[in-house]
Amino acid sequence: MSTKPEIVTPELLSIVIPVYNEEDNVALLTQKIHESLVDYSYEIIFVNDFSTDQTVQRIKQLKDPLVHLIELKKNYGQSLALAAGIDYAHGAYIVTMDGDLQNDPCDIPRMLKVAVEEHYDLVTGIRQKRKDSWLKTVPSKVANFLVRKVTSLSIKDNGCALKVFSRDIAKNLNLYGEMHRFITLLAFLEGAQIKQVPVSHHARHAGVSKYGLERVFKVVADMMLLLFIRKYLQRPIHLFGIFGFFLILIGLGVNAWLLVEKFYFGEDIGQRPLLIFGLMFILAGVQLFTIGIVMEMLIRTYYESQNKRPYRLKGVWNATDYKQ
Repeated sequence: MSTKPEIVTPELLSIVIPVYNEEDNVALLTQKIHESLVDYSYEIIFVNDFSTDQTVQRIKQLKDPLVHLIELKKNYGQSLALAAGIDYAHGAYIVTMDGDLQNDPCDIPRMLKVAVEEHYDLVTGIRQKRKDSWLKTVPSKVANFLVRKVTSLSIKDNGCALKVFSRDIAKNLNLYGEMHRFITLLAFLEGAQIKQVPVSHHARHAGVSKYGLERVFKVVADMMLLLFIRKYLQRPIHLFGIFGFFLILIGLGVNAWLLVEKFYFGEDIGQRPLLIFGLMFILAGVQLFTIGIVMEMLIRTYYESQNKRPYRLKGVWNATDYKQ
C-alpha cells in the first residue's frame, strides 16, 4: 500500500511559467503539475510573451480553473514576463519554471519542503546531467564562474529556472533586461537565505530553443550592470567620490611638480601642456565629487518620497511573543 505524499504547507502556491511559442508543451506541463501537487492548494500562471503560434488557444482550451493566463501586448522577454507573473501571483510561495518541460514538476514538493521546514527564502535547483547543447551549457558555465568570482555568492547553476521563492523576496525583485538569469543573485542582494538542491533535467519535449549566441553578450552586460547598480545604488559617493579624490590628487601632484620646476629650476611652465593636463584632472575630480553628492541627495529623495527603506527586515521579535 503506497503512502500518501506529505503536504508540507496548506498555503497557496503560485506556479509562474513564462511561455513563448510552446503550443505543444502547455497541456502536458499542466498535467504534470497536477500530478505532482496532489492535495496542494495552488494556481498555475502562464505568462504568454506574445507567442506567434497557438499557445494562447491551447491554454484556453484546457478550461482549467486552476490555470490563469496573462497575455503581454508584445514580446518583452523572459525577465519581464516573469515579473508580470510574480506581480499577479497570490501565493505564499512562488515557484518559477520554464514552459518547455525541461524542468520536472515532480521536484517542486521536495524543494518546497526545504523552503518551509528549513526556513529558506529561495530554494534553487542544480540541473543534474543537463540535456542541452554546448550553445547553452558553455555560456552558462562562464556566467556561473563570473558570478562566483565577482560576488560572494557560490551558486553552481544560476541558469536553472526551477526555483521556490518566499512571497516577500519574489515580490521585491526588480527584473529587466536578461536579469532572470541572475535572479538568484538579485535575491541574494535582497538578503535572501538561499539553498541549492539537485533537480532533474530533461531534453526539450517540443518546439525550438530560443537561446542564441547573441544572448551571451546581453547576459554579461546585464550582470555587470546589476553588480554596479546594486553595489553603489545606496552609496554613490563611494564610487564618484573615490574616483574624484583620486583625480584631484593626480592633478595636484602634476601641478606641484610644475611649481617645483618653476621656482626651483626657473623653467617657464606657462606653455607646458602638462599644466593644462593637471588643471583638467583637478576640475574633473571636483566634478565627479559633486556628482556623487548630488546622487546621494537623489537617493535620499527617492527613498523618502516613496516611503521606502534602504534595508529589509527578516522579522521582529519581542519577549511577549514567546509562550512557554
